[in-house]
Amino acid sequence: MIQTPYYLIDKARLLPNMEKIARLRDASGAKALLALKCFSTWPVFDFMRDYMDGTTSSSLYELRLGAEKFGKETHAYSVGWADHEIDEAVSHADKIIFNSLGQLDRFGAKAAGIATGLRLNPRFSTSGFDLADPARPFSRLGEWDMARLEAARDRITGVMIHYNCENDDFDLFSEQLTRIERDFGSFLKTLDWVSLGGGIHFTGEGYPLDKLADRLMAFSDAMGVQVYLEPGEAAVTRSTTLEVSVLDIIDNGKKIAIVDSSIEAHMLDLLIYRETAKLPRNGAHAYQIAGKTCLAGDIFGDASFEAPLEIGDRISIDDAAGYTMVKKNWFNGVKMPGIALRELDGSVRLVRDFGYEDFAAALG
Repeated sequence: MIQTPYYLIDKARLLPNMEKIARLRDASGAKALLALKCFSTWPVFDFMRDYMDGTTSSSLYELRLGAEKFGKETHAYSVGWADHEIDEAVSHADKIIFNSLGQLDRFGAKAAGIATGLRLNPRFSTSGFDLADPARPFSRLGEWDMARLEAARDRITGVMIHYNCENDDFDLFSEQLTRIERDFGSFLKTLDWVSLGGGIHFTGEGYPLDKLADRLMAFSDAMGVQVYLEPGEAAVTRSTTLEVSVLDIIDNGKKIAIVDSSIEAHMLDLLIYRETAKLPRNGAHAYQIAGKTCLAGDIFGDASFEAPLEIGDRISIDDAAGYTMVKKNWFNGVKMPGIALRELDGSVRLVRDFGYEDFAAALG
């Protein structure tokens, strides 16, 4: 058995997401780029590559990883490119997207050999979290003023509009896309491509995929552009578990199972947004599942089991792909989870492990 903790990516659970992405691409004409800010675990890229058109990035290192490990089309975006980064970024990218008119003014000439774009902020979003809201007051993410957009018209071929966040409401998506058509349509019609970003939960259970395909095709036809989507969470949702083991059980009025992992170190996004992990809830024996760091709030959440837990029992924490492996850290020096793949034939192999040498190398 593989020593816990480890992330287990199950290709049989990943496959339905990939098939829905491929179906949407075929029905809508849109292209799908994997958002590396959400999921960058490249040992599974060879499996995903057949269903997607490439990658989109948020930094130079993500950009290079996408170009080298995924291939196909490579979009480069950063909130701020640095002088020492721009030449290498251009060398890896098929398209480069600048966050502001100022960055376009500064580096546009460097990108003369590839397609160039600008981030457009429509000043609304579906995010329920201020922390993740690109349309929050005084947002630094993209341009919205038409005068500034017009100043870029002759120097760009497309725009990226990222305004969805875990949006599983097709009607809301369609209504907001109509607002974009109304407010920016005349400008978009002068372009070759438009990326609608990520955050559309179209691989979720019961999502009206055919309606989304029709809406995307209608938008593409009306604007005369190639549409891109940037699925991250939608690509990997429900595909991965974090496998942990029980180290201790404490009863201080509530039964608490301490495991060999940490929400702070291994599922940080949940802690940031004050959400609980997806834990088993299938019996009468209730426990709080807690991490092993010294952070008092290092708690995954409440779970229940058919039988009492014992030291050494293993627990699977579901939906552990998006924004987990890309954010894992060495807090408290707790061992990082390994990364394992379950192949379609059911066999499991460990593709990456982390040890003391990795911990020491990260700090000096």
